[in-house]
Amino acid sequence: MNVRIGGDATEEEASAIASALAAHTDDDEIRVFVGDADEPLLVREVELTAPVEEADDPGPTDREEQLREEIRDIEAGGPPKYRERLADQGKLFVRDRLELWFGDAIHFEDGKFAAFDEWHPDSPDVDEYDESDRVPADGLLTGAAEFDGRDVHFMANDFTVKAGSMAGRGVEKFLRMQQRALKTGQPVLYLMDSSGGRIDEQTGFFANREGIGKYYFNHSRLSGRVPQICVLYGPCIAGAAYTPVFADFTVMVEGMSAMAIASPRMVKMVTGEDIEMEELGGPQVHAEHSASADLIARDEKHARELVAQLITYLPDNSDERPPRAEPAPPRKSPKGIDAVVPEAPNEPYQMERVIERLVDHGSFFELKPDYGEEILTGFARVDGRPVGVVANQPAKRAGAIYPDAADKAAGFVWTCDAYNIPLLYLCDTPGFMAGSAVEKEGILEKGKKMIYATSAATVPKQCVIVRKAYGAGIYAMSGPAYDPESTIGLPSGEIGIMGPEAAINAVYANKLDAVDDPEERAEMEQRLREEYRRDIDIHRMASEVVIDEIIPPSELREELAARFAFYEDVEKDRPSKKHGTIL
Repeated sequence: MNVRIGGDATEEEASAIASALAAHTDDDEIRVFVGDADEPLLVREVELTAPVEEADDPGPTDREEQLREEIRDIEAGGPPKYRERLADQGKLFVRDRLELWFGDAIHFEDGKFAAFDEWHPDSPDVDEYDESDRVPADGLLTGAAEFDGRDVHFMANDFTVKAGSMAGRGVEKFLRMQQRALKTGQPVLYLMDSSGGRIDEQTGFFANREGIGKYYFNHSRLSGRVPQICVLYGPCIAGAAYTPVFADFTVMVEGMSAMAIASPRMVKMVTGEDIEMEELGGPQVHAEHSASADLIARDEKHARELVAQLITYLPDNSDERPPRAEPAPPRKSPKGIDAVVPEAPNEPYQMERVIERLVDHGSFFELKPDYGEEILTGFARVDGRPVGVVANQPAKRAGAIYPDAADKAAGFVWTCDAYNIPLLYLCDTPGFMAGSAVEKEGILEKGKKMIYATSAATVPKQCVIVRKAYGAGIYAMSGPAYDPESTIGLPSGEIGIMGPEAAINAVYANKLDAVDDPEERAEMEQRLREEYRRDIDIHRMASEVVIDEIIPPSELREELAARFAFYEDVEKDRPSKKHGTIL
């Protein structure tokens, strides 16, 4: 340290100044200059003091130690007997679950002391401590954490606290977490294990403006703004069952999860039906019939793995693009595509055999695989770019679009559009299914929703006519009229109001019936079929510029990668209006 003092200062004064400064510097010497002198009058070496010994540190006070003890007590959860039962139920204690999900990457937790005055012996409001009254954190944990490199908000029910039921303070924490997610634009993880609201405490939280009903108001505001992902770890009843269905993606766990609008006991009381929870609202019910479950996990660890994979396709919020990954070659060569697709339009094959030749190896992540199986929906990557795949499945009822399949596709398209994920349609369908059964199931209503979602989507869309594209199926699959960036045909493609067999029967039935000779009738039928097929052949469609291009199948992946890259920044406007009327 260099110090300059007045020219009339004495050496004694310089020494006093150096001694005073030595007590407050980390430098190893102090040089004192007098007046304009170039050389110091005095140089004082500073003896650095040793660090303060731990023994001299007073450490935490009794007050802090008491606080830490209270926190440890809160983190122990509800009554020990309920925690001991978790192993028999095959599930983790809530804080062990958070350890599985986040390790030591929890940024912070909010509201540990919620409801503290209702049960803790240190509270002045508790006259006599009763273990059965324990409601630490009011049975609901909220906070923020890093999950596989992504910052997220989280909530998790503590099933040891009154079966994870919800009450006033926990509801307040839940609402604050949702409202903060709207501000931060970060995804939300709901780790649900709740029996619903506490009926005996409903006055304080049920119908209030800031009560449990506000959950679903906030869910609605968050919908399409930030990804909401829910994992179910137990039977979620009544109000608790709405969070998973409001989430963008829901994972259920085999042998553990269930959700229903009412418990089996309530169902029996109201309807007389005697039913077990698994049959009422278990994973298979919601994966195969209601479509409320997107994925089924084998156990808690598998549930985390599924969500870790899912989130790699999603942006943090609707203002961002989905994250890219390193490009990878497809699992199988695109050169095999043409051999996979049969020439006969009604011959079945697995569309997955086409997909695995188009997308990056291991990237196809199917959602709702057991619902509406005539259409495949899932995320994938093409040259590292995330895309949403909507593909007809010819192996299931020839790829005809049934009500459930249309419903599934509509929801998936809507979600992809919300989170800026481009869409790839692989079309091979005879169109929407006909008949009294599907009319009762709402084929027109659900078909309308699929067409609406496709029409309203503003993300880049590519439509590939893999083989047949008959009837309104070409509309739902983002054909030329639905503003795709490209409509590409493979040489096996056909586009028409209906297939050759149906068309001939519809148009020429009387003419064919008038021919008595069977051979002559067969010859005429064959000739008419060939004429019709020429009219709907993909070459005719390209000649009339109905489609943009016919692509050699072995070049399809390369073509799609180039088109998705080129149209990455495309902007589309919707008409100025409040919103559509189709849900």
